[in-house]
Amino acid sequence: MVEVVTDIDLGKVDQLIERSGADPEALIGMLQDIQRQWQYLPLPALKRVSERLGVPYNRVWAVATFYEAFTLEPRGRVHLMVCTGTACHVRGAQEVVRALEDELMIEAGHTTDDGELSIETAHCLGACAMGPVVMVDGIYHGHMTRTKVLDFLSEIRERREVKTQ
Repeated sequence: MVEVVTDIDLGKVDQLIERSGADPEALIGMLQDIQRQWQYLPLPALKRVSERLGVPYNRVWAVATFYEAFTLEPRGRVHLMVCTGTACHVRGAQEVVRALEDELMIEAGHTTDDGELSIETAHCLGACAMGPVVMVDGIYHGHMTRTKVLDFLSEIRERREVKTQ
């Protein structure tokens, strides 16, 4: 299982809060900064934001869980975002998601035990003409099929092995 950090540096959270002026109206921006720092939203950070802003914890939680851009679980070093919007759906996006889930032995929204790969779905990535689309590191890979996405995953794994050796 991916290690979830519970003892984060609350001083760093305080710095991120101060950077936005500790303004409750800047809550989304603060959460984005926190997620950029830890690659997800650690619960102690959410609690600290609530305390420092004087905002009820359930409001901070509601914002953190409402927007798909936020995650409460650490993402993998390689994050695969699969579009499941209408155009991608009718072209087989669910088969692409199933192929990744089967190969990585995780469900969409989760990360492999080694922390290397995660799968997520999005309602639309705005590249409908290329559907089904998988986005990795901000780069869109279009016209995916089960075979193409598994080949693509093999390439990603090979590149990761070369970088870590």
